[in-house]
Amino acid sequence: MSELLNTAVELMLLGMGMVFVFLTLLIMATKTMSLILMKLQSEPEAEVLSSVAIAPISAGVEHDARLRKVLTEAIRQHRSQH
Repeated sequence: MSELLNTAVELMLLGMGMVFVFLTLLIMATKTMSLILMKLQSEPEAEVLSSVAIAPISAGVEHDARLRKVLTEAIRQHRSQH
């Protein structure tokens, strides 16, 4: 019985050790890939931002007014049904 228990403990510790090593390697690989991608993306980011079209402010105000009307009507309908 004692030999069986010793084998079980050995297998448990071996399994836990393998999981710990695997997770540690996975974390290290993820951090390394993240650092590499951050270095690669930091350079072209300025190009992407300069090529993005900026919407005029008046379009945003117009959109907000229309959205407010739609939401007000939706709330009114919801309240009338409940």
